[in-house]
Amino acid sequence: MTDMPPVRLSHYDPRWRQEFEQTRSSIFFSVEGWIRDIHHIGSTSISGMIARPTIDVVAIVEDTEAQEEAAGRIEGLNFRRIAPEMWSADAIRLRKPRNVVEGEFPTHQVWVVIEESLTLKRMIAIRDFLREHRDESLRFEETKVNRWRQGEGDPELYQRDKSVFFAHLEERLGLA
Repeated sequence: MTDMPPVRLSHYDPRWRQEFEQTRSSIFFSVEGWIRDIHHIGSTSISGMIARPTIDVVAIVEDTEAQEEAAGRIEGLNFRRIAPEMWSADAIRLRKPRNVVEGEFPTHQVWVVIEESLTLKRMIAIRDFLREHRDESLRFEETKVNRWRQGEGDPELYQRDKSVFFAHLEERLGLA
C-alpha cells in the first residue's frame, strides 16, 4: 500500500452532473475565452455507475499557448498542477484537493488538452462508448468494484487495474 488513503467508491449521485455544470461555469468564467469547450468525463459522467467521487473534466484549448494560459488561470480556482499520467502526457493535469491535507483524493480533476490531442480523443471515445453500451459499463463497474475489494482500496492497484481495462477497450475501439 502507498501512503495515499484507500480509494473510496460511491454509488452514482445525480448531483455529480450539477457539480460538473458548476465547475464548467467557474472554469469558463476564469479563463476568459482561452478554452473552447469543457466536457464531463470519467465514471461520474456515466449515469448509474459506481465511481470514485471525483468530478473529472477535460478542458479543450486551441494550442500550447492557450493550454498554459488556461491551466494557470484554473490554478487560481484552488487547483494544483500535478504530473500527467503516462496515457495523458500531452495534457496539463490539475486537481482540487478535498482539504489542505496533502495526499487526499481530490474533489475535482481537470485535464487541459489541445483539441487535436490523442488524449482528448481517447477520453471522449471511452466516455461515449460506456454511455452508449450499458452492458460494457456494467462490466467495467463490476471489474472496478471487484478489483477495489481485492486490493482493499489500494490506490496503485486500483489505478493499475483500471488501466488494464481501458487498454483493452482502447484496442477494441481502434485507439491503441
